[in-house]
Amino acid sequence: MKFAIPLRNGKLSNHFGHAKIFALVAADPITQRITSREDLTPPPHDTGLLQQWLVEHGVGCVITGGMGPHSRNECAEKAIRVIVGAPAEEPETLVKAYLDGSLATGANTCRH
Repeated sequence: MKFAIPLRNGKLSNHFGHAKIFALVAADPITQRITSREDLTPPPHDTGLLQQWLVEHGVGCVITGGMGPHSRNECAEKAIRVIVGAPAEEPETLVKAYLDGSLATGANTCRH
């Protein structure tokens, strides 16, 4: 399973669409072990480009602080699960917490 986490200063960014870097983290859901991490520059924030880029990289789940409704709908259309309201932690910490069921989330930090 591959996760995408928008970054700001090495930790989760509060806004999905404004991130200049994404951590793509692969993990085995059975063993709950992280198998790889790659930090990549996404395409420009434009309708559908980012979601298509995620699909091309095999992403099945986005963990973010916030995401607008249009981006969430585009992710849903591409069968990408979206988790919003995650805390500003390191990508590996977030993925491990998601896998073991302990990821605490709050409100969507995107207000538009």
